[in-house]
Amino acid sequence: MLLIDEVGSRSLDARSAGLRYQGFNRRYQRASTIVTTNVPFKDWGERFHNSAAASAIADHPVHQGLLVRIIGKS
Repeated sequence: MLLIDEVGSRSLDARSAGLRYQGFNRRYQRASTIVTTNVPFKDWGERFHNSAAASAIADHPVHQGLLVRIIGKS
C-alpha cells in the first residue's frame, strides 16, 4: 500500500506531473494507493502543469476507487 499525502498542495512542472502520472499508472489495478488532498479536482489543472495532466493523474485513483469526502475543520 502506498499513501500519498497532500496531493496538489504544491504545483508541479511538466516533468514532475509526468512522473506522478507514471507512478499512478504503474500501480493501477495492481496495488492499493491512498491519496489525500484538500484541493478540489476542479483546481488540479492549476497544480499539475495543465488540465490534461491533471485529468490523467486523477483518472486512475478515481476509476474503481472509493472517494471519501470529509467536511469540517481540519
